Amino acid sequence: MIHLRNIVQPNLVLGGDVLNLRLEVLQERGIRGIILDVDDTLVSAYSRELSPALRQWMDSLRPHLKIWLVSNNLNQPRIAQIGDDLNLPYLWGAGKPSRRKLRVAAEDMDLPTNEIAMVGDRLFTDVIAGNRLGMYTVMVEPMVNPGDPPRRHLLRTLEVRFFRLIGAFSG
Repeated sequence: MIHLRNIVQPNLVLGGDVLNLRLEVLQERGIRGIILDVDDTLVSAYSRELSPALRQWMDSLRPHLKIWLVSNNLNQPRIAQIGDDLNLPYLWGAGKPSRRKLRVAAEDMDLPTNEIAMVGDRLFTDVIAGNRLGMYTVMVEPMVNPGDPPRRHLLRTLEVRFFRLIGAFSG
């Protein structure tokens, strides 16, 4: 029987955005592939601009990890542009926490799911989907681009509060 705590608890709660996730941390855990959420994980949900820091971070991972982008966003041109700009395979309209499109990415990587990290900023979608497949899950803080107006991530805040309340999330 799978307990709620096991489904919603990320393996790693990063105290910052995705740029703070180091290759060494993943390699120490036997991770050879990474699936990245897009909106608010790699770029602000309202931006298509990829920061130089994000490009540099991605270039540091590319020689060592198989990388896919998997987004719930239904705006295929937006996700395609980001995927193409990063020269990465991508899937859009994933419907996470559904596992269907994560499986597609994992099969293409030809890696066991326990050697793949699912990285995202949302518990209800990214973490649950990755945990349901036995992936190593990493929860990051939402990406904020310099110059963007301050934005509240109300749903994310409610997710974290709810899961803390029931004792299922300690991050």
